[in-house]
Amino acid sequence: MYKIYTKTGDKGTTALFGGSRVDKDSLKVEAYGTVDELISSIGFAYSKIQLTEQREELRNIQKKLFNLGAELASDENGIKYLKEIVTKEDIEYLEKLTDKYMEITGPLREFVIPGKNEISASLHIARTVCRRAERRIITLKREESLREEVSKYINRLSDTLFAIARYFEEM
Repeated sequence: MYKIYTKTGDKGTTALFGGSRVDKDSLKVEAYGTVDELISSIGFAYSKIQLTEQREELRNIQKKLFNLGAELASDENGIKYLKEIVTKEDIEYLEKLTDKYMEITGPLREFVIPGKNEISASLHIARTVCRRAERRIITLKREESLREEVSKYINRLSDTLFAIARYFEEM
């Protein structure tokens, strides 16, 4: 039988992709752990949506977040082996999605209080997790070098999630 536990983290450390070990409460682990939480939050919203186009958009975002999380979970050695990273084109994709949904819903005329329906509420939860991930990434950037695309992608994503949540509030 395959076991998922390794016992290597029992002393409070975890392995990065590349082989080095860090404390489980390090800024690096906080950052990629929050991105992991974000992926799951988006997955919850995804599970509630029936519309194919929006499901595909959210699934694409989740895949990009896996790449972003892998980059955050890598040490200098592991970074060299990553096959996909978040790019400028991925950031532009988010900007186009945001513009698309803001055009549909129109200008914001009042504060949005989450909870109009289950889908929009779940997207707002994902948005707030995204903001926390951004804070963790910005803090991490003070300690180690990160590519600009990492923080830009996560910043744009919170706007995208907000715009999609508004779309589902209007449905």
